[in-house]
Amino acid sequence: MYDDVELKIKRKNKVLFTRDSLCLQELLKLIRLQTHKTLVLWAFCCVEEVIKIYNGKYQDDFRPTIAYETCKKWASGEIKMKEAKRCILECHSIAKEIDDDYYIAICHAIGQGLSTVHVETHAIGLVMYELTAIVLKNRDNYEEKVNDKIRWYIKTLKYFADNVDNTQDKWASFLEKDIPNKEMILYNKKLLVK
Repeated sequence: MYDDVELKIKRKNKVLFTRDSLCLQELLKLIRLQTHKTLVLWAFCCVEEVIKIYNGKYQDDFRPTIAYETCKKWASGEIKMKEAKRCILECHSIAKEIDDDYYIAICHAIGQGLSTVHVETHAIGLVMYELTAIVLKNRDNYEEKVNDKIRWYIKTLKYFADNVDNTQDKWASFLEKDIPNKEMILYNKKLLVK
């Protein structure tokens, strides 16, 4: 199930998972069925966990937390994308300041997760980077830890799918629109090319 990951490790790729990774197919199927609001709530929950990891080493760097709070305001319609985008890009730029592949992947996971407010296709980016971080930290026995994390993603996403209307009072108008899931659109386009 992790042959593609092993190949990417040998090639020294920075990201060890893709939309084609066999281990992500069940999660991707579930992501494609969700509303944008559901994916935003799920991504916020995931990002909270990843920020805790980041803060475990970088306690004095509040940029990820500020970005998280700013994106929550964006999702609720209190601010516009421009302000949130700046904070998200700041999370990605942290990766250029540090020399630790594990924390670089963590920073990108935060940025991707927060970008889910913009479009659903970023949600899987959070997953790909966080799972990469897990592999980097547990090179000799990562499979069980990755499997556990994927199960957690699925369980948490199902929770938010069932409770999307009970978890946030106010939404930005663009998140209230009933439009097709962009991850599903991307998947359908890929099927047409094959």
